[in-house]
Amino acid sequence: MTDTTRGNILLVEDDQNFGDVLRSYLEMNDYEVTLAIDGIKGMESYHQGNFDLCILDVMMPRKDGFTVAREIREKDQTIPIIFLTAKTLKDDVLQGFKIGADDYITKPFNSEELLFRIGAILKRTKPKEAPKEEAREYFIGRYHFNYPVRILTFDKNGVGSPQYKLSPKESQLLKMFALKMNDVLTRSEALTKIWGEDNYFTARSMDVFVTKLRKYLADDDNLEIVNIHGNGFQLLEKDKVQ
Repeated sequence: MTDTTRGNILLVEDDQNFGDVLRSYLEMNDYEVTLAIDGIKGMESYHQGNFDLCILDVMMPRKDGFTVAREIREKDQTIPIIFLTAKTLKDDVLQGFKIGADDYITKPFNSEELLFRIGAILKRTKPKEAPKEEAREYFIGRYHFNYPVRILTFDKNGVGSPQYKLSPKESQLLKMFALKMNDVLTRSEALTKIWGEDNYFTARSMDVFVTKLRKYLADDDNLEIVNIHGNGFQLLEKDKVQ
């Protein structure tokens, strides 16, 4: 989906007048709609576009909606498909769902109901953003941190930029600081998650790793890891906490 629309819809409907009215209604509700007036043109539009949902009339000349749906499912198993039909036969409904329909709406229908169903399907099927904890890359001040490969790079306008290869524990600790940027990272949380236990010896080990991270981050004067007495550490962007 784009930032300016609620979704990009392929509408395949052989009744030109009905299709135009439905397209206008959906566009009034912030959807981008491509209308095709038969199944062959529908597949041509599908191959040329990038759609979030397909609405297919079942009874169409040249290529019916079920055939279009099968061909779409061969390419994409996840894109939502809604069938529109004037028929209420149970066998037709079952056939539609066997092909992989997400919904089945019988004509005539209430436009607001269709709008609600489209919204519900897109909300359910919209890809969820990865939680911040699962991010692969972080931007820390003027640094770029690639967590999977444990590479920390300082932005020096692309020429001779300092780059550091971190150890596994250095990388885990820097990731936790990045997630807690400008907030306190408690010793107990870091020691438990990275070292597996919170005791005097692991705490001293953590101090060593914090010292190493301070050296890596020294190229950016705006960054500082400060001690929070009796609690832990804080990775600060100074211009954001003044």
